[in-house]
Amino acid sequence: MKKERPEVAIARKAVETFIKSGKIFNDFDSIPNLPEELLIEKTATFVCIKKGDCLRGCIGTISPIKTNVAEEIVLNAISAATRDPRFPPVEESELPELNYTVDILEKPEPISDKSFLDPKRYGVIVESGRKCGLLLPDLEGVDTVDCQIAIAVQKAGIFFDEPVKLYRFKVRRCE
Repeated sequence: MKKERPEVAIARKAVETFIKSGKIFNDFDSIPNLPEELLIEKTATFVCIKKGDCLRGCIGTISPIKTNVAEEIVLNAISAATRDPRFPPVEESELPELNYTVDILEKPEPISDKSFLDPKRYGVIVESGRKCGLLLPDLEGVDTVDCQIAIAVQKAGIFFDEPVKLYRFKVRRCE
């Protein structure tokens, strides 16, 4: 069995604790080799949960809302397991079969047009008025900038002919 990254261990423990007891995991001292920056830095994260090769939930924040990265991971892991509208909540019997990916987002930067995007390297945020959508980088089946933008626009509920502001960001992906 390969060694689990601390970010992934936090996500897994957050989901298991919440599903089994309804409690919010906060025992970060129990995470082996926890980098101190996870308790100091404040940034947005996404947590994706898969069962085999199938997505089981994926939720994140565009801007950080918790005190630190570790708490942000906990929030988004529980949300991915219980609040992703595409899936029913995770059940306790599924827990041993789940795999987690944690993306820690770098600060988004505005870009003037899509030529500054690369779907393998950058995630994209689209914004039109109060509507906003995000798509992570390097996703299976998302091979073109136009595809990446189209999915983000659809997620935001933006009409395809509406003008959008574009932002790009990188992630540190932990599997």
